[in-house]
Formats: sequence, structure tokens, C-alpha cells
Amino acid sequence: MSARRLFVSAVLCLLFNGSQLFAADQPPEAPLAPPVGIDGAPMVVVPAGSFPMGVPQGDRDGGRDEYPRHDVFVDTFLIDKFEVTNGLYLEFVNATGHRVPQNSKNPMRNLWQGDTVAESLTDRPVINVDWFDAQAYCTWAGKRLPTEAEWEKAAKGTADRRFPWGNVEPTDKHLNFHQRWIGEKTLMPVGSYEAGRSPFGAYDMAGNVWEWVNDWYDARYYEKSPEKNPKGPDTGTKRVIRGAGWQNETPTVRIFTRVDSDPTIRNESTGFRCAADAALKE
Repeated sequence: MSARRLFVSAVLCLLFNGSQLFAADQPPEAPLAPPVGIDGAPMVVVPAGSFPMGVPQGDRDGGRDEYPRHDVFVDTFLIDKFEVTNGLYLEFVNATGHRVPQNSKNPMRNLWQGDTVAESLTDRPVINVDWFDAQAYCTWAGKRLPTEAEWEKAAKGTADRRFPWGNVEPTDKHLNFHQRWIGEKTLMPVGSYEAGRSPFGAYDMAGNVWEWVNDWYDARYYEKSPEKNPKGPDTGTKRVIRGAGWQNETPTVRIFTRVDSDPTIRNESTGFRCAADAALKE
């Protein structure tokens, strides 16, 4: 073979291998999923498989409860593409007579007016709901709250990312964060940040509002967590919230951040999204 042909062959091989490496480094494509449950909320499929849960070695911002990093296998599940909105929650309240979202400690941070909410707020995530409210909504919709492991996998994908979009430091193009309360404009419509989308296609997994998950909180749970489908401790006094909210700064909007919260607390920074078993999409 001539020197020219050898050179061309080497270049083509390099380009092919490079493209393969580049493709392998890309986030997995999120399979489309039909809406599940009577709320009609769009969902994304998170395929079965393992992912690295917890903070990677060397992350100086990690809290004690984020260690050790450990591989976890999670069965296929579905998760809401967006945080549950005021509009969807209004349908739930009207259908069931469930109590409305309310901040009893600071009425100035209520967004609902009596048993309704302004049309301009229907696409914002619902806030001022406690864990029991979130659970009740998901049950009504024919779904459930995600486990902490499911939530983290949906946010992270299968690689060691610090944020849902990768390792690039957050900006106002990625998420709603580092804000002061300014009333209804504090929250952004769900799905506003295309650049902040998770590998599986879920939006606002960082910022906007904290999200309730199903698990009880245990600071040392990662040291004893099962390797497959962990569901958290059997008992506890606090529940876990994930994802950070509109008021948080960069260190706490990382995927790994875990916070314990009184399950009866209703405040202006916490909402939720629902999950479902894969069998429900059949």
C-alpha cells in the first residue's frame, strides 16, 4: 500500500473511532412514553440498568450523607417529564376535594386564592404541599412518588455528572436558581430550560423547586443500601427532598445533594413529580 493510502486509511480510522468515542459519551436517548394516569402528564422512560449513585471521589462539595459512591441497579420505570404544575394540581383538588396548597407560616407566599389559582400560574410548579399531599396526588393520578434512587438516575443518567446537563457550572440558561422571593415570578414555567434537560429528557431536575421523593431519610443509608432497587429505610422521622429550588446556589444544585425534611412541612420552595412502574405503560 502506498504511503498516501496508508495516511488516508489512518485518518479515516481515527475519525471513525473518534466518532464512536464521541457517541459513547453522549447522554442516552430517552424513549418516548405515553402519558400514564388520569392527569395526562407526559412521562419519560428510564431503562433498566446500573448507574453510579452518590458523590464521586474527590468532590469537595459533597456532604457526609452523599457517600459512598456506589453502583445501583434500577428496574425500568417512568417519571414525569415536568414537575407537577398548579394547573394539574387544581384538577386534583376539584376531583377529590383535597386541601389546597397553603403556606401556614407565611401567607404572603401563597399563590392560590382560596380554592383556585390564577391562569397565569397554571404552568408553574405547585408549591406549599407536604409529602402527604404529594403522595395523595400521585395516588389519585394512578402513579406514585419516585424512590430516591429512581430520582437520581432520572436526573443523572448513567455517568458521573454533577448536574443533569453535565459538568458545566450552572448558569441562568440551565435552571431557575439563586433567586429571592418576588412572588409569582419567582417560579418559572416547567420545561423552560432546554439546556438543563436531564439525559433521559426530564426537565427542572435542578432548580425551580425541591422535589419530594418516597424515601425516609437516613444520613448513612448509602453505607447499607441494597444494590438493586433501593427503597430507603423502613422507618424514619424525615423524608428526602431532592433537586434544589429557586433560592439555592451552585453547591446545592448538584444532583447528589440530599436534604431531610419534615413530611408535614408546606413551604414555597418544595413541590414534586410522580413516577410509575414500567408495566403501567402497557
